Amino acid sequence: MSVLPESLASWIVIAVLLFWFVGAYNRLVRLRAAVLQAYATLDAALGRQLDFVQASITAAPQENPPSQELLSSIAPLQAATTQLATLLGATRLHPLDAGGMAALGTALQVLISAWQRQHPDAVTVFDADGTLSRPMPMQPGAAGSATAQNAPEPIAWPEPSAAAEIARSQFNLAVAHYNDAIVQFPALLVAWAVRLRPAAPLR
Repeated sequence: MSVLPESLASWIVIAVLLFWFVGAYNRLVRLRAAVLQAYATLDAALGRQLDFVQASITAAPQENPPSQELLSSIAPLQAATTQLATLLGATRLHPLDAGGMAALGTALQVLISAWQRQHPDAVTVFDADGTLSRPMPMQPGAAGSATAQNAPEPIAWPEPSAAAEIARSQFNLAVAHYNDAIVQFPALLVAWAVRLRPAAPLR
């Protein structure tokens, strides 16, 4: 006895479900590809920031032997640069891994803090659209709208360029669209079937 459906209605239902599954899967794949593409741009921007910081360390006045004051000021920045470079290389292999992205964000904040301690007057902040936001970062706890409080705070990048903040904003936006799609019913069934997991923004 054949196990195939014999009625035309059954075939129509199966065809509709198949077309729907393929369409939903292709949409999720496109959104995932957009996240990966946005991360490639972000990765390049973070690499330029690392190069800028490393160049500033190399260009710092050298003493032979180095004084304790010089070591205490340069060593934290050098260590933070090395840590971020290591995590950037690891995240490059799995940019949608939420844990790896969280670790990268922590390392980035450590680098930013070390840079600001070393160069307190060289701090420029850009908004997500690339416009100059302010010469210094907003103090924690400053008043703001609910939308502004929920949005990631712009980063005071070492290199005074808007490219990194624009790249971070575009990556975070792509992640938000992807994450929204894989939890919407019935697309979440497709995400579950093909094991798509939520990504994480760069905070």
